[in-house]
Amino acid sequence: MPSPPVSDIARRIHGWSWQAFPILMGTSAVYMTLSDLKHHPAFVSNIETVFFFFSIILFLVNIDPIQGIFVPLMVVSFATIVVGTIDYDMSYGRISSNLIYALFWIYLAIAIATCFPMIKITFSKPHELSNFAPSYAFPMLTGLVSANTLRVIDASDTRALGILLVGYVVHGLGLFMAFFYLAIYIHRYIGFMSGKQSNVAFVACSPPGFSALTLISLGDHASLAARGYITDIAGDIWYSASVMASLLFYGLALFFFILGVISYRFSCEHMDGILDCWALTFPNVGWINATRSLGDIFQIQGFFTFHLVMTIVMCITWLLLFTFTVIAFFQGRILKSGEEVEGEVTEERSAPGSVIPSQVSTHFSEVSSRTLITV
Repeated sequence: MPSPPVSDIARRIHGWSWQAFPILMGTSAVYMTLSDLKHHPAFVSNIETVFFFFSIILFLVNIDPIQGIFVPLMVVSFATIVVGTIDYDMSYGRISSNLIYALFWIYLAIAIATCFPMIKITFSKPHELSNFAPSYAFPMLTGLVSANTLRVIDASDTRALGILLVGYVVHGLGLFMAFFYLAIYIHRYIGFMSGKQSNVAFVACSPPGFSALTLISLGDHASLAARGYITDIAGDIWYSASVMASLLFYGLALFFFILGVISYRFSCEHMDGILDCWALTFPNVGWINATRSLGDIFQIQGFFTFHLVMTIVMCITWLLLFTFTVIAFFQGRILKSGEEVEGEVTEERSAPGSVIPSQVSTHFSEVSSRTLITV
């Protein structure tokens, strides 16, 4: 007996997956860069709020882990929502610091619960060096979340010390893993990436960029003299060392950004997968916002201008990608199952008691086995 045809609505429901998480990350990149503008008029805060709640909606409607740039993208997406919640609280003051404190520990638990199984899967079998790409890394961003959490926790609060130390310790884990991962990336860089790989080349900007931003932010909260742990001079040294290290990472992030631009410029097929193109946005947030922080430290107007220019570029990039994504959505090229879904449905109906291997487990295990942990 022939099976009835599968409707377009059924294909949409079947095809909806984690594919949309890259869109969430790109949307988060917009409000994170806008929130750091030196001159911050009220209408900018309103734009941030719109993008923030749009990100929450995207996060809530993605529940089926079929595809994504890398498997733990949901964890990083949750981190951006926590940061956005803190920015929303700083703008409107409607969120309890206790809630943000709880969100920090929830995120840390989710990140750790995700990264160690990923490490187990990663080192369970050998991998070809020639297949390595920056998107195989898992950015935890715990240091960034802890630094933002300290913005709403008073320095005299006993909880602040725990957040600070956890931020440094966990960021140290990711920082050194990032060095190992970037060394592999450079070692296999025998030619500019082409095709879809040119999109994820910008992911290499993420570890040094977010390290620069995180170290400045954590160093700003590292004065422990108020609690009697160290002297004022020692606190200043701690902060100065963080700024110096941030400058080094900032230069490395700019290098990888330029390398990504060159790779993208000479690729002829980078628009084949529009969802992969969203990797152009979020990995650059770290060094872009670090630019603003360096401007505050050294009081150099050039940093503020550069940050403003890159924020505008980020917004334009988001607008272009969103337009192409909408076009691809209505053309059925993303977030929709193809003709093969009819065969799967027929097979499942003919064998109701059996378990049919699906694309889900295959894709998940393939990407999982190549995922590393970084900052």
